[in-house]
Amino acid sequence: MFTRSELEIKTIKELRDLCRRYGIKPTGNAGYKTSYIVTLMAFPLLALQQMKQGKGLKFPNFNPIQIISSAIEEMNSPTDEQAALIPIRFS
Repeated sequence: MFTRSELEIKTIKELRDLCRRYGIKPTGNAGYKTSYIVTLMAFPLLALQQMKQGKGLKFPNFNPIQIISSAIEEMNSPTDEQAALIPIRFS
């Protein structure tokens, strides 16, 4: 997701803001850029490994995907005003 060089040029404040955006905490002392860089570089891979191990979110089987797809098709697309009322947030 991020390269080390992309992250190293950022300030601690920018790195802290990125961590907050993704809801992750720095590894170790928050006073060092390295703590943020290590976390920001590692979390995407860790998240995928956790899915493969069956922790947290899991890959659905084909049947539920078909059912969801049919339901979404029936619902149609929201107007701009309707979409503004439906903020999706996972936390």
